Amino acid sequence: MRPCVYQQSPKVKARARVRGPLPLLGPAFVTAIAYVDPGNFATNVTAGSTFGYLLVWVVVVSNLMAMLIQYLSAKAGIATGRSLPALCREHFPRRVTRGLWLQGELVAIATDLAEVVGGAIALKLLFDVPLLAGGLITAGVAFGLLALQTRGHRPFEVAITGLLLVILVGFLYDVLHSGLQPLALLDGTVPRFEGSDSVLLAAGMLGATVMPHAIYLHGALTSRRYVRTTEDQRLGLLRSQRTDVVVAMTIAGLMNLALLVVAASVLRGGDPVTTIEGAHAGLGAALGPTAALLFALALLASGFASSSVGTLSGQIVMEGFLEVRIPLVVRRLVALTPALVVLALGVDPTRALVVSQVVLSFGIPFALVPLILFTRRPDVMGRLVNRRVTTQVAWAVAAVIIALNLTLIYLTLT
Repeated sequence: MRPCVYQQSPKVKARARVRGPLPLLGPAFVTAIAYVDPGNFATNVTAGSTFGYLLVWVVVVSNLMAMLIQYLSAKAGIATGRSLPALCREHFPRRVTRGLWLQGELVAIATDLAEVVGGAIALKLLFDVPLLAGGLITAGVAFGLLALQTRGHRPFEVAITGLLLVILVGFLYDVLHSGLQPLALLDGTVPRFEGSDSVLLAAGMLGATVMPHAIYLHGALTSRRYVRTTEDQRLGLLRSQRTDVVVAMTIAGLMNLALLVVAASVLRGGDPVTTIEGAHAGLGAALGPTAALLFALALLASGFASSSVGTLSGQIVMEGFLEVRIPLVVRRLVALTPALVVLALGVDPTRALVVSQVVLSFGIPFALVPLILFTRRPDVMGRLVNRRVTTQVAWAVAAVIIALNLTLIYLTLT
């Protein structure tokens, strides 16, 4: 049986009405896993070991941006009953929709590359599994997680949340034993750069934190799960979702901050650590084998969970923009191919992770701009339309992201 993406039986819908807003925690936490994927490990470890606490402010600002963006995505799904790609298909010209679909597929490939490579690295660190075999195992586990949706949404969401907790435990242990420097951490909240390399890393961190596929995913998960009979009910769901997004994104942000802090406190001083394998070895040498083990387990949980979420997002992109639905196993195989090629060619896996995050940063405006355009329209959103100040802040966020991407292009080409 093919795993179901959004559809829900009337019996499950009835339970959602009885249980009230509590089930909304599911979409928020499923989306949060996208913000602690293996790409975050690579960029935050590189940033912390190279620049210390300098780029703490990037993690904080990116997370605040993510809260707003995910809230708007969830709101669009609740208000319209459609995913963002479906809204684009309905309101934009055909050529524009096809272009957005094309870049969405590139984003999906970059996303899957990061998740599969991250899982493969973790399996090699833990069990000395060859990278190519580890990539295949990661893909298989991810598909198994998606298959849980045949039993309804909750088993899948519980599994993803459980993996999120594994990551949290690993990070919490490491940060508590890292010798955190509070004054340096506070100083790192002051926005600044030190050379072009820090700008490049900041763009990668932004790409790893504000995820295009998470924008597509969150609205889709909220759009078809709930019976929305009145606008008052939609307003109630939105109020609950606002809290849920803040909770889930705060947890994800603290995880990213913990990873950078550990790298800055433990791995900075000698030669910069630019690989996940180097970070694992450095943690083991400085904090002991338990810290290294929990780091690798957190990476493995991240790879498994985020790979399944990435595949789900890719199907949402194709189904929404084109009204084309293919079996998830086919989708999994298509998205898996580039990652397996990278692993088979022996490309440095950490470098591949960082590059994938830079690619993702280019996809953010193509998801964010349509999201803002739709959520500011009363004819689309009804009473859930953005307030003027919300739209203004959202446009400011989009401007910052686009400006950073243009800077990244300039630094890459010069």
